[in-house]
Amino acid sequence: MRAVMVANPKGGAGKTTLATNLSGFFANEGKSVCLCDLDRQQSSLRWLAFRDPGLPAIVGYFGGNQMSVSLPRESEWVVLDAPAGFQGYKLNDFLRAVDRVLIPIVPSVFDMAATEDFLNALRQDLSGRMAKIGIVAMRIDPRTRAASMLEEFLRHFDIPILAYLRNTQNYVNVAAAGQTIFDPPRARNKRDVEQWQKLLDWIAR
Repeated sequence: MRAVMVANPKGGAGKTTLATNLSGFFANEGKSVCLCDLDRQQSSLRWLAFRDPGLPAIVGYFGGNQMSVSLPRESEWVVLDAPAGFQGYKLNDFLRAVDRVLIPIVPSVFDMAATEDFLNALRQDLSGRMAKIGIVAMRIDPRTRAASMLEEFLRHFDIPILAYLRNTQNYVNVAAAGQTIFDPPRARNKRDVEQWQKLLDWIAR
């Protein structure tokens, strides 16, 4: 079993979008995957309830009431959707338990300010293990001034930006049907799928 956690202290950063689509990728690769929702709002599990049983299977699991980390070991991949404001000893326990940590960031002044303390805390908690952390820039074109601002902000943290995911209704449309951009027919979301490649390669290493 390998585990990936999607985390950011701020709401609206795109955690559930990232977690659900990553789960969809693994499922479409023929892997057994568990989507573990750590948020009391259970947004990921609500999405999963709309998923057509004919699509590649994703198992749902609610982990928001755990006092200590207990990941489902039956799946090849576990994707954890962490709640906003996730911090303290519970965050530290999960950081130790997972193989990769994805941090989605929207390149706005407010989002970057809210994320700065979180990144500093991770740098302390994961001293010597920062290679397990990667950034995903959400709803952005890498050629824009906003992208340059985000890159400058992240430079002193030495955390790689693994993907720039564009602002598109494709994610909204597939989510409404319990689907992901990786579900068939994949060709209709070809441009978005291509933006994930570097991120997926990093996770697989």
